[in-house]
Amino acid sequence: MVKSLFIPLAAILQGFGIPLRPEPGSTIAQGVDRLYFFLTGLTLFFSIGIFTAIFYFAIRYRRRSEDELPSHTKTFLQLELSWTLIPAAICVVLFVWASSLFFRNSRPPNASMEIFVVGKQWMWQLQHPEGPREINELHVPVGIPVKLTMTSQDAIHDFFIPAFRVKKDVLPGRYTSIWFQATETGKFHFFCAQYCGAEHSRMTGWVYVMKPDEYAAWLAGGAKGESMAQTGEKLFNQYGCNTCHLSDGTGRGPSLAGQFGRLQKLQDGRTLTVDEAFVRQAITNPNSMPIPGRTPVMPSFQGQLTEEQILQLIAYVKSLGIQQRNKP
Repeated sequence: MVKSLFIPLAAILQGFGIPLRPEPGSTIAQGVDRLYFFLTGLTLFFSIGIFTAIFYFAIRYRRRSEDELPSHTKTFLQLELSWTLIPAAICVVLFVWASSLFFRNSRPPNASMEIFVVGKQWMWQLQHPEGPREINELHVPVGIPVKLTMTSQDAIHDFFIPAFRVKKDVLPGRYTSIWFQATETGKFHFFCAQYCGAEHSRMTGWVYVMKPDEYAAWLAGGAKGESMAQTGEKLFNQYGCNTCHLSDGTGRGPSLAGQFGRLQKLQDGRTLTVDEAFVRQAITNPNSMPIPGRTPVMPSFQGQLTEEQILQLIAYVKSLGIQQRNKP
């Protein structure tokens, strides 16, 4: 009902070339829009009601002479309870609704297609696990969940796709992620929504949502090259990682086969999941997470590897886990 109040307004503004909002283009957008319309309708309802009451009482009970004194008022318990309990109940409903929406939209499905994003002044670099790289463009299939694993090479950026209602800060030295599932094909604008320097306004791009067969053809027709995991394997050998991390576990470092996604206990008692952030920390600052029974001899590669290379190494480690689990 609340949403229906805004449809005529949206149509009028659209007729004048002023869109009220981008048309929803993902499964996440529908839930976000419902909450937004409810909040807007609730705000309008109480704003109109409060200001109407203010004007009514200001006129109805205005002072008509200098000698007029207001009558003594009494406490009305039912009224006090009403304007305390009703707003409290509304706040609880909004909290539960918004929290459930947040948690649901922050957890990508297990079968999501993963794309890696590096923000830098002032461009977006995106890479598919199969190898193709894109600059300020992103091609994805419709109806398939897509997870973006993002980091920044310099300043704080923010990846924002208005039509999909997804937005997340992109931070240097850390990984953040968002996900979406496009519901229709087309071309959708994305932006950097965090001021990051003189050319911030130019840090934009387009998401091209394609039919699955068209996306497969685009992927196959792109520049031929190595996958991220293959490039990561070369880096793994180039920097001598293969001399310590032997597949049979007899090296100075632990075997990496099948480790991604598992729980790892550290010497200080912490238990962490071996995810993208864990692997990145192990590469850039290995002494911060010593493993029981292992001498901390691994050097830090901080400053020696670009963010893109670290992501390629992570892709290689992930591929070792997938290969291990696929073995009979």
